[in-house]
Amino acid sequence: MTTTTPDERAATPTTKTVVRSRRHRLRYAETYGRLAHRAVPNLWAALFAAISAACLVVLAFTGILLTVAYDPSVEPVIYQGSYAPLRGVEVSRAYDSMLHYSLEVNGGLLVRQTHHWAALVLPASLMLQIGTAFFTGAFRRPRRLAWVLLVATFLLALGAGWSGYGLPDDALSGTGLRIFEGILIGTPFLGSWLTLLIFGGEFPSDVVPRLYWLHAVVIPVLLAVVLSLRLRLVRRTRPAQLPGRGRTANNLVGLPWPAVAARVTGTFLLTCGLLVAMGGLLTVAPIWRYGPASPTSASAGSQPDWYTAWLDGSLRLVPPSWDFSWLGHTWALSVLVPELVAAAFLGALMLYPLIEERVTGDRTVHHLLDRPRDRPRRTGLGVAGFVFFGILWLSASTDIGATIFHVSFETQVYALRTALVLGPVLAYVVTVAMCRELRARQRESVRYGYETGRLIRGPDGGYTEVHAPLSPDVRTSVAASARLIRRSDEEVQP
Repeated sequence: MTTTTPDERAATPTTKTVVRSRRHRLRYAETYGRLAHRAVPNLWAALFAAISAACLVVLAFTGILLTVAYDPSVEPVIYQGSYAPLRGVEVSRAYDSMLHYSLEVNGGLLVRQTHHWAALVLPASLMLQIGTAFFTGAFRRPRRLAWVLLVATFLLALGAGWSGYGLPDDALSGTGLRIFEGILIGTPFLGSWLTLLIFGGEFPSDVVPRLYWLHAVVIPVLLAVVLSLRLRLVRRTRPAQLPGRGRTANNLVGLPWPAVAARVTGTFLLTCGLLVAMGGLLTVAPIWRYGPASPTSASAGSQPDWYTAWLDGSLRLVPPSWDFSWLGHTWALSVLVPELVAAAFLGALMLYPLIEERVTGDRTVHHLLDRPRDRPRRTGLGVAGFVFFGILWLSASTDIGATIFHVSFETQVYALRTALVLGPVLAYVVTVAMCRELRARQRESVRYGYETGRLIRGPDGGYTEVHAPLSPDVRTSVAASARLIRRSDEEVQP
């Protein structure tokens, strides 16, 4: 008779343990099988999200390397580095550390420029995500909160870019911070308090250390929280898809999940590689050419980064003499009007799901997206918003137009003011008309087929064009009007 020790009995798996492990393996196999065969809609939004994720990863990795080398101090030192034109000049420790890392550390310039390029690409990819979600109606129930978090991510990216813009403490960033201080001071009631909060005193004071903590700690933590909440919402909500053959609110049509994951992963890696290549081949922010920041001088040719240029453009279009005295304060409308316009634009963008729901009364759950032409008014509003943003963005380059194209500053301002008032209205009217015309033509194509370009001569001598019927998939997609989309969505329980 064979005997076992207590240790051997403890190490021998019992029947219950074996059964439990087999159940776990079967459960994992079933879960993997469902995921492997699960259809995921093949949309551009997934690729734009992969680009944004790549930018965030590159920013985090390069930001950690820059944090180790950066000295967030405005204490003056004498530059003794390798760049001869600045040797012996008094600079801040922040500027000195960035010069040393860029010009004397192997790979330092690559890291800093890659970080800067990623910060420039991230707002663009987020704008593409926002535009895709807006024009297809992906912000409606049950994705309203996901839309708010996406816009919040865009605003945090703008805040991170602006706070990082001033960290090198060069002449370009110093000029930008000087302009920002003037905007804050021109704000009634809150101007002095906001200036003291951000700058810590009279310009420049210790604004660089404050921006450093905002850029390196506060905004990354907020971004991590917002992105975590958004990812959780995306995982809990089924993917949305465009209408088409076999596509209903309950039936997903698209590529298998592994294929979509491969496409997204490839886009992610390609974006990372392109950002590194841009950092090594394309010069951006050459702070050694700008020189150190000085509170007594400013550069007239300074330009902000592209994603904040529309705010600078709004300041240039307002007449500088717009001010009046009231309640013991001077109300500078040349500052207040751009601030209110920017706040209203961003606020309307974030709250648009609630605004449309209140106006249309549509509170149903939507898992099918809209084609932009099926929602002419929403599409018109979106195009008008992009035109409004683009005109303000173009207004930030009036000094370049005056120096390079020799167009007077006043002529540009008058033309851009007119375009800012009439451009969005004209864009809305034209877009709505185009959408309605496209819908009418597609209704005709459903009824009579599409034009083939082939002409046939009849017995009476006349010519007629041959029409061919649409394919079933295209026919179903074209015939999916807003009424049919709403009917399909109502089949799904909230």
